[in-house]
Amino acid sequence: MGITLTESAAKHVRDFLAKRGKGVGLRLGVRTSGCSGMAYKLEFADAAAEDDLQITSHGVTLLVDPQSLPYIDGMELDYTREGLNEGFKFNNPNVQDTCGCGESFKV
Repeated sequence: MGITLTESAAKHVRDFLAKRGKGVGLRLGVRTSGCSGMAYKLEFADAAAEDDLQITSHGVTLLVDPQSLPYIDGMELDYTREGLNEGFKFNNPNVQDTCGCGESFKV
């Protein structure tokens, strides 16, 4: 299935990497956290790790560790602005439940 970015998310990542002046893409994964069990982790990556899976979407390289892939396979990452708030939105078809605060999820 893979992981995709919307054009809005890809533009945000490309713009941020250009301002930073370095980086190979966006590292995406999950970690154990929160009341529902898992949370997303995102960071701009300067280099790929040896075991990273590399996925390209709208010209942006996504780096995913193999352990995280089963939890986020099929996910679409969007970047939205709603009023004064803006940020990444995770559209993950694997999520069965989320916590009340929106910080963690369960698959």
